[in-house]
Amino acid sequence: MKIRSVELAKVLGVKSELFRSREPEFVMAGRSNVGKSSFINSFIRRKSYARISSTPGKTRTINFYYVNGSFYLVDLPGYGYAATGAVEQEKWDRMIRKYLRGSESIEEVILLVDIRHDPTKQDIQMFRWIVDATGYEPIVILTKSDKIGKTQLEKRESSIRAVLGASDACRLIPFSARSRQGLEEIYEIFDSLLTEETASEADHGEGAVNHRGEAAGMTERKRTKED
Repeated sequence: MKIRSVELAKVLGVKSELFRSREPEFVMAGRSNVGKSSFINSFIRRKSYARISSTPGKTRTINFYYVNGSFYLVDLPGYGYAATGAVEQEKWDRMIRKYLRGSESIEEVILLVDIRHDPTKQDIQMFRWIVDATGYEPIVILTKSDKIGKTQLEKRESSIRAVLGASDACRLIPFSARSRQGLEEIYEIFDSLLTEETASEADHGEGAVNHRGEAAGMTERKRTKED
């Protein structure tokens, strides 16, 4: 995949109405400081387009990055920051659930988890929210893979899969923003899904049903999951 253009197209706060896009949305979820901004910057090949903060819980909006004039990267607020008050955290949680359940353009959800640690309770909760809202498991990106030895990779993947309760079919991809490990595999997944989306639109025409049966672009994998 070649990244030709990127723009921050939309920012949603807790009181915003849902953004109704026609292009596919690839959603990034993860706890505070898991490396979401670093992942996005690596993906779009920009050093600091998505702001990287040393202060956990800094992102309090849903940010839509429009890529190549054809799809969105959607950055959800980080969760699990201990200093965030319960009332404030509940507002963020409601905003995230509202988006996951209400968007008709979600093509894929990606959950980022730190490979060095087992998933937290919030990670497990987010994994289940995604499955409940979309009907399928997210792709799990295991960030900071350069921080562990190669001999530990398989053990960490197995442990994280078990703690999340993910099936054997759920894709876990070790990723490093520093070494770019996993980036090409992620590009291939995006290319494949976007190709399927284009083919589906050609078959069904504009205004056809989506991947939940509401608009064009439902992939075979999602049809199988919903049946």
